[in-house]
Amino acid sequence: MDAEESFNAYVRARGPGLFRVAFLLTGDHHLAEDLVQQALLRVVGRWPRVAAAGDPDVYVRRVLYHEHISWWRRRLRRVAEVPEVGDVPGTDRSDDIVVAVAVRRALARLGARQRAVLVLRYFEDLSEARTAEVLGMRVGTVKSQARDGLARLRQLAPELSDRIGAGRAR
Repeated sequence: MDAEESFNAYVRARGPGLFRVAFLLTGDHHLAEDLVQQALLRVVGRWPRVAAAGDPDVYVRRVLYHEHISWWRRRLRRVAEVPEVGDVPGTDRSDDIVVAVAVRRALARLGARQRAVLVLRYFEDLSEARTAEVLGMRVGTVKSQARDGLARLRQLAPELSDRIGAGRAR
């Protein structure tokens, strides 16, 4: 399999997961698509070396998170407010939707580093060491960012406090 086929296969397999993470980081479908696309553009030129290293996920995730932080630092985007769930007759206003909206709102109000740590740790279910590796920070920094981020989530969304238990945001 040549490099182009290998890259295309990787994008087909991991694209939806990358988009999901990007959406949690940005809170917006269009920005998430742009973020994934920008990250993959940065990776494609280095793909032969990245693929040869064995586990391209670490590199691609690192590029994705660093690209998001760069956007935030350059203030190229504004944090979009999550729209209210509409009052359309016949819609199912289940607890899952309410919780999803509350989580998105609260995540959107966190700083980029805390948001990245929480998404990697609790939505991508990465270990502290793997999260530190992806974000290029020390494990202690991941621990403190996760602790502070969870505390901030509890303040921002008290209705989620039963779901943000002892260390796991589920």
